[in-house]
Amino acid sequence: LGPTLADAAKAAEQGGATLFTLADHFFQMEAMGRAQDPFLEGYTSLGFLAGQTTTIDLGLLVTGVTYRYPGLLAKAVTTLDVLSGGRAVFGIGAAWYDREHHALGFPYPPVSRRFEMLEETLQICRQMWSDDNGPYNGKHYELAETICEPQPIRRLPLLIGGDGEKKTLRLVAQYADVWNSTVYDPDELKHKVDVLNRHCESVCRDPAEIRKTVGFFIDPFEDLDGYLATAERFAKLGFDMVNAGPFPGNPDPVGFIRRIGDELIPRLAEIG
Repeated sequence: LGPTLADAAKAAEQGGATLFTLADHFFQMEAMGRAQDPFLEGYTSLGFLAGQTTTIDLGLLVTGVTYRYPGLLAKAVTTLDVLSGGRAVFGIGAAWYDREHHALGFPYPPVSRRFEMLEETLQICRQMWSDDNGPYNGKHYELAETICEPQPIRRLPLLIGGDGEKKTLRLVAQYADVWNSTVYDPDELKHKVDVLNRHCESVCRDPAEIRKTVGFFIDPFEDLDGYLATAERFAKLGFDMVNAGPFPGNPDPVGFIRRIGDELIPRLAEIG
């Protein structure tokens, strides 16, 4: 697993990808395979990859808010940024995989509470990545001090993943530098952008400050021209990055990534 993961990240970097991500799970997602299939912990893996790569950004798409206390999470992401030379991206969401929560003993609160925890975690991380070392007192978390030394090398890009119109997109408008959608249909995606814009208006934020990215996880090589046509429609909506990669079970994930670098990334670059 280690050499394959390292070769995958190197192939992505060499092929012109700007971001290498892993999923934040402990069991394989059942839509992708068996829960018992091998699955590596995310931040340990990204730390390993920090020593295997030199330029590509590294992050989880996305961190589950329930899996780590906010203070530990802020330190993990900071450590990744420092040891990678300023290449960490902090992606986070409200978590969803109930089976692995129950199996490993992680609390799995109702979705409304998870979103409250998510907002407090965003606030705590912001405070830890600032000059404010004082306490944080929230509904779900209380921190006596928010010391975080060393600080991240750069202002960490904060990515929020998801498309929920009432809660997720409101948090994107209020806190995120990057929004990652998983909506493939351009017409539905346009609607999500409109909802985000309304949330930005309500918090007096310029929507142009938020980078838009989309998880376009289908095999591009089954219909490359069709894939690129859809990507062009994404670009017209303001999206400037698509996430692509091999699915679990691919017998040659590194080869698939190299093919993305050879055949897909140059074509995407032409779109802009």
